[in-house]
Amino acid sequence: MTNSVYYEPLTIVIEEEDNGKIVRKVLERRLGVSRKLLSRLKQTDHGIMINGERVYTNDRVASGDLLELRMEQEESNDILPQPMELDIVYEDRDLLIVNKPPGIVVHPTQGHYTGTLANGVVYHWKQLGERVRFRPIHRLDEETSGLVAIAKTPYIHQQLSDQLQAGEVDKRYRTYVYGSPAEAAGTVNEPIDRDTGNPHLRVVTPDGYDSITHYEVESVYGNAAATKLNIKLETGRTHQIRVHMKHLGCPLLGDKLYGYAGEGKDAEAPEVSASLEALLQRQALHAAILSFTHPITKERMTFEAALPEDLRQLEAELRKL
Repeated sequence: MTNSVYYEPLTIVIEEEDNGKIVRKVLERRLGVSRKLLSRLKQTDHGIMINGERVYTNDRVASGDLLELRMEQEESNDILPQPMELDIVYEDRDLLIVNKPPGIVVHPTQGHYTGTLANGVVYHWKQLGERVRFRPIHRLDEETSGLVAIAKTPYIHQQLSDQLQAGEVDKRYRTYVYGSPAEAAGTVNEPIDRDTGNPHLRVVTPDGYDSITHYEVESVYGNAAATKLNIKLETGRTHQIRVHMKHLGCPLLGDKLYGYAGEGKDAEAPEVSASLEALLQRQALHAAILSFTHPITKERMTFEAALPEDLRQLEAELRKL
């Protein structure tokens, strides 16, 4: 007898067109369930059920059957729950969208066991009485603010990860850079990989991974001393926006790694830098818009996070130039 507790099941009624098909094919077609998740469900006592009876992926279905997927509830027992003020943009039984402030790491790592977004989210779920494992769909750099999507079940994580891989998740950023690109809108299609001389830096290199960043100028300040850009990512490499903007000759304001004051500097900072950098404790980058299709409701959802206070202050100063 199992003591497992399950999330609310995913259910489908077998249609005539699926009569006689094996369970695996139906689940792949109707719900887009991955082979990895199916393998996991096979090993779960009540993972796959037809009309209340346990079945396996090679069993066959009949028209009118009620097919259920049941996933065991999990918790992030390795993450210490920690009270934290969270800016929750959206939450339902399947997913959580949080507006992350700058200076917060998304997930505990060596040297960051507490004070991360994960610590605060796990505490939030504990307070709600929910047993949920922390599963971010994507991550933001510690000093980047903005929207982070977190799945609450393995199925939601798999579905949104598939959308991300297929380019169906629309991620848009606001950033402020030195100078101004030569074109008002364009695409940087340059491969990125680790810097062989400094592994924690990334560089544009012919042998790197495909990396595509679309940009559009929103505002230009002080005779092109600085520019506000809207960014859309087509790929999601580490530090991609920061590396591509540096490659354009327009590093992000406040960027300690790729800006004029950073380890990757290759030019003297313009005179305007001292006054602007003093306003920032981090790179001027904000994940402003996140759009995807909800795996359960199939509704296209779009979330937006306003600029945080430090970037609003920066923009006010830029307008004075």
